Amino acid sequence: MSSQSGFRRQELGEFLKARRRQLVRADLGLPPVLGRGVSRVRREEVSCLSGVSVTWYTWLEQGRQIKPSRQVLDALARTLRLSPAEHGYILSLAGYSAPQPIPEPSAEAAPPHVQRLLESLDGFPAYAIAPDWAIWGWNAAYTALYRDLARVPAADRNLLWLIFTDPYLRELMPDWGFMSRRHVAQFRAEAGPRLGHPSFSRLVQRLLQASAAFRAAWESHDIEGFASRERLFRHPVVGDLHLEHYRLAPSDHPNLRLVIYTPVLATDSPQRLRRLVGEESRPQAPTSDARGKP
Repeated sequence: MSSQSGFRRQELGEFLKARRRQLVRADLGLPPVLGRGVSRVRREEVSCLSGVSVTWYTWLEQGRQIKPSRQVLDALARTLRLSPAEHGYILSLAGYSAPQPIPEPSAEAAPPHVQRLLESLDGFPAYAIAPDWAIWGWNAAYTALYRDLARVPAADRNLLWLIFTDPYLRELMPDWGFMSRRHVAQFRAEAGPRLGHPSFSRLVQRLLQASAAFRAAWESHDIEGFASRERLFRHPVVGDLHLEHYRLAPSDHPNLRLVIYTPVLATDSPQRLRRLVGEESRPQAPTSDARGKP
């Protein structure tokens, strides 16, 4: 437990430092200063504006073993101009209004009734992810959109891992550069106090070593909450698919998230998606297609 809390303190300190360095002095009503870093807001200025001692705030940025109050974090959130998602993130790192750390995932598949629900969404790509974004279930329509995840080793069957390591998925997402960073920001916001847990830390460390793009996104410390929105996929068979994606949580398995894609009705995506799913269901001759390989 101490290693997890130490990881969260370090993460809180790095996040506060990153956000302070992104501030513009004029936005806080501070005068310009001469010399190096003329636009950077200093620690003592953040502490003064937040009503926190310079020493205490410095220790926070350094990740020292101190326990900030909710009031202190609320004040810092106001000074640092944090968004609601970012404010909630630093609160969760400090142990306020955050879910309890979860045990190491003991399964690699969605419960049978959740899998049946996914399969019942005939024609709509859908999958289920665990808190660490391991993909535990999917339906035939998602296989048609992406690929058969059963052919992916269980250790690699993770949404964040696939986004940054699968060339085919990168081609499927024409806005990959933007969306990959958004996924990192959403993952970080949701992970919160779980970041020190083995399944989360292993994933992050593995991605830091495997992908320079992930490393840059992770070090930006961006935070963003999930929101249903339109997505564009450029499929090699049926072309552009404009889909809206939604995320639901089963009440009896609240740690699972079901992600469901529906076609945008104002486009020709409903017809394209029906054709894609229909072609996927037809018997096909054996192929040497390497998409299913990791």
